[in-house]
Amino acid sequence: MTEAITKPADDPEIAPDVFTIAIDGPAGSGKSSVSKRVARTLGFGYLDTGAAYRALAWHALEHGIDTSDSSAVLDVVGDFRLSISLDPDDYWVRVGATEVTEAIREQDVTDAVSGVARVPAVRRSINALFRLLVAESERPGVVVEGRDITTVVAPDAPVRILLTAAPDVRAARRSAELATSDAEDVAAALHRRDASDSTVVDFLTAAPGVVVVDSSELDFEQTVEAVLDVVHTTTGAAHAR
Repeated sequence: MTEAITKPADDPEIAPDVFTIAIDGPAGSGKSSVSKRVARTLGFGYLDTGAAYRALAWHALEHGIDTSDSSAVLDVVGDFRLSISLDPDDYWVRVGATEVTEAIREQDVTDAVSGVARVPAVRRSINALFRLLVAESERPGVVVEGRDITTVVAPDAPVRILLTAAPDVRAARRSAELATSDAEDVAAALHRRDASDSTVVDFLTAAPGVVVVDSSELDFEQTVEAVLDVVHTTTGAAHAR
């Protein structure tokens, strides 16, 4: 199964036979692209948890909701129906019957996502969805990446990693992805998002038992190797390459 739709009837535990790799990190750290490559390498599923919050932000904007208004956000959660692929080679996100894979990356959604993500009831509902997705994935394992994965969504995952990089490095990488954006504007936007999101979760400090991978001086391939090395060191050859 590669999708699930909100809302789950309960809050399931992640099945112990689904090997979970939990990866946290700030915006621009490369966690999405690295996590997807790691999932492909291991033959695992890939879950981009940030996409769920972006999809809800898109849904709220489509309803004309001010996402800084928590009550208004809660009003639109009731008819929010999300489906998301866990296949790293066939990734898509839908809200109801609408394909939103590209739309949720638009700047207006990026600007709105922190507003929906900071609502505790929203986080509880979507975190339950993440656990359901992993539990029903029918894959040997899932790489789950986001902001509070190692501490809230999958605190018992056998591999927990904080993937980070220096702020200037993260800004440079994000600026390179957005060719039309000024580097200083990108750096300022990352700083604002970090500041906003840090009021909800601590994604810059590794919790006990979480391994830090600092990619400041690593390229993409080296970062992937570093994460795979953590998997190998933690679990042995069973979940290496």
